[in-house]
Amino acid sequence: MLVLASAAACSGGGSKHSGPNTGGGTDVSQSGAAPVASGGAPTGDPAGALNIAAENAQPGTPNWNKGIDSGSDHGIEGYDDQVAVTPGQSFKLFVSTTAPQFTATAFRIGYYGGTQARQVWKSAVTPGKAQPAATVRAQVNTVSTTWQPSMTVATDGWPEGSYLIRLDAVGGKVKGARFVPVTVRSTSTAGKVVLINGVTTWQAYNSYGGYDLYSGGARNSYGDRARIVSFDRPYDTTGADRFQTYEQSSIVFSEKLAASHGFELAYATDLDLHEHPGMFQGARAIITLGHDEYWSTQMRQTVTQARDSGTNLAFLGANAVFRHIRFQDSPLGKDRIQVDYKDAAEDPMHVTDPAESTQDWRYPPNPRPENVLTGVFYECNPANANMVVFDPDSWLMAGTGAKAGQSFKGLVGIEYDRVAADSTTPHPIEALTHSPITCQGKASYSDSAYYTVPSGAGVFATGTMRWNCALVSGGCTDQMNAAAHTFAQQVTTNMLLAFAAGPAGKTHPATDNTARLKPTPSWGGVAP
Repeated sequence: MLVLASAAACSGGGSKHSGPNTGGGTDVSQSGAAPVASGGAPTGDPAGALNIAAENAQPGTPNWNKGIDSGSDHGIEGYDDQVAVTPGQSFKLFVSTTAPQFTATAFRIGYYGGTQARQVWKSAVTPGKAQPAATVRAQVNTVSTTWQPSMTVATDGWPEGSYLIRLDAVGGKVKGARFVPVTVRSTSTAGKVVLINGVTTWQAYNSYGGYDLYSGGARNSYGDRARIVSFDRPYDTTGADRFQTYEQSSIVFSEKLAASHGFELAYATDLDLHEHPGMFQGARAIITLGHDEYWSTQMRQTVTQARDSGTNLAFLGANAVFRHIRFQDSPLGKDRIQVDYKDAAEDPMHVTDPAESTQDWRYPPNPRPENVLTGVFYECNPANANMVVFDPDSWLMAGTGAKAGQSFKGLVGIEYDRVAADSTTPHPIEALTHSPITCQGKASYSDSAYYTVPSGAGVFATGTMRWNCALVSGGCTDQMNAAAHTFAQQVTTNMLLAFAAGPAGKTHPATDNTARLKPTPSWGGVAP
């Protein structure tokens, strides 16, 4: 569960600033549209395979995110009919605008010498129109739209990765541009470190049309929240706020490190964990980024099976695997409706199939707390604290110079996890940091932790929501200082290099230190 006010405080890597379009690409998007000249050839083979060093050696696109607006005027906004596509696969782009015309420009997110994005494609100027208002399904308050597609976008030559499609009005009086995210997922993850876009969490917090899974309606209340949300609508605010706040900096950091150290990256969404479990066979590591809260049964099974087959896991945010969801199909396709009643008594499924009822994972009728997988237990928000070193001798601390008891400013927040004394905590587990924190009047601790399993897989959890924005200098500057950035970046470097090499537990088995930590039993998460 996340307090949305934290988004600004945890802004990662300039996530809320935007800009004019320059760079390369070839328009293959709209039937009859004229091509746009390319300013840089795509990397990888024709199928879009990713050569991370060659890709990041290309010049980025300055000012790619200048002029992005919160969208309060609904001057231009859009969504796509595919959460993720494979390289070369087309998707439909649905755009509504008050302007007579618009353009769509695709930017791949990466390091690119610090610019963080490269233009790979731009459409021709395309006729625009205002599409029908969203509708709300009674009782469950599901917001969806029924729009006509504005163009079909082919991704030939687009390297695998996370993309933002920038929508710019041409003419008219529109406040600014908006984004539409799409992932070009990898066709194979074998031998690679997989970065996961947490689209189910993006959608859970998407209040476009007046309802999300937290509140809605005229009273903007929890009781009036949506119980079911749809991908058949734009995202609210900038169109990519949660991606940029909680994931972008981790991707930029990982691409820079992979390019300089020669390991391979792959890309997928958490919906792919649900729909394509086989694609993760042989992955070196699966990395969920800054906030990956909403998980289906299949998502959890996919990651658990990967861990038990030797794939390392990392949870770079807090509050992961907290909400249990399931999917339904929408008029646009499979699994585009996300169900989460957050209350077993409300969910009809609790009678017919209790294991698929959508209360939090830790609650009856079939409790399966998140720490079974993550190692750490979500506790509370909002909270802010310094991160305090507990085990400076851990291999993950190598090169940090950190001493026991040393603190790093503002690195814990705004949600946090900890190691609990509960029987669901896996062992052996090492608490790496152990940070005093007070949340909603209660004194507690936030822990980052590492555990290993018989397959040799290692599992690392930061225990904080602020890790992502620490990975690019300048993120969360209102909360942390340069020393906190340096510390988080070095620990992440150690983790990624070891995880990319194979099952980390074989070379770095966890040494259980809970006897010294003396964790207390969990007192539960504060929901909603």
